[in-house]
Amino acid sequence: MDGLQLALTNLTSPPVLAFALGLLATALRSDLKLPDAVYQALSIYLLLGIGIKGGVALSETSFDQIIAPLLGTIALGIVIPIIAFYLLRFTKLDIPNRGALAAHYGSTSLVTFTAGIVFLESLSLQVEGYVNTLLAVLEIPGIIIGLALAAKGVSRNISWGDSFREILTGKSIFLLVGGVVLGFLTGSAGYARIDDFFTGLFAGVLTLFLLELGMVAGRRIKDLKQAGVGLIVFGTTFPILAGSIGVLTGHLTGMSLAGAAALGILAGSASYIAAPAAVRLALPEASPGIYLSASLGITFPFNLTIGIPVMLAVSQFLEGVGL
Repeated sequence: MDGLQLALTNLTSPPVLAFALGLLATALRSDLKLPDAVYQALSIYLLLGIGIKGGVALSETSFDQIIAPLLGTIALGIVIPIIAFYLLRFTKLDIPNRGALAAHYGSTSLVTFTAGIVFLESLSLQVEGYVNTLLAVLEIPGIIIGLALAAKGVSRNISWGDSFREILTGKSIFLLVGGVVLGFLTGSAGYARIDDFFTGLFAGVLTLFLLELGMVAGRRIKDLKQAGVGLIVFGTTFPILAGSIGVLTGHLTGMSLAGAAALGILAGSASYIAAPAAVRLALPEASPGIYLSASLGITFPFNLTIGIPVMLAVSQFLEGVGL
């Protein structure tokens, strides 16, 4: 399947169309809104479900199979925020805002990853189950590196204890890691009892979740004026660069074509759940209007519509050249 076909397949998927519907609802000033309790329940479902599936797969994966991808993922979590921080020198942003953005782009987007997995599975491409575990691993180091890079631009000491506590006990990390532990302990036999709930309903819950995110992103569009052209360029080009590095890492560490594409989707995504909470606490000097506009208003829609099929195309290319 060529690049155009991949893009069209992704654009016409229910989750992406639901996101577009949410954008339209905001543009038309519709009173459509998911109750906050429903939104929170959907996010808990997605986070816990992905964690449990990753844990089950991890329990069935030998150490030899996962060690290379795991080390590669940790390396990505260190390298990507450093690249982002120094590329942002070409914008007019100060060091705290560059560090905040590095933390967001070094971390990951659960929903981008989930939409990517649904897209790959719609093409009958099977991803290694332990990739869900790599999601939990990649979530943390990028935030830490971003905050460390920002530290030299502030005149006070960052409260690392509070920051680590916010990162590790925040909803996304807690549920992902907790789900991995649950899945690992219960194994495939235990998971079979809840498979219908976490597999059969997954795509539908994601569609509903993206409807709400479309409305949230639509409300952020007005903040793009504050972001500036340089940040818009960064938000649409850096995901391809970081994602391609992720795909290459996947191939070099022995992952399948689809698994490497999934790692690229992870590497090219930007956090808008875990990172904002940590950055808000550790870097009050950084502007939420900048880092949320970039991650949620620019990069998330770009990845959802274009970035995901591009990562598969890059993985197909690398597979063809023998990597």
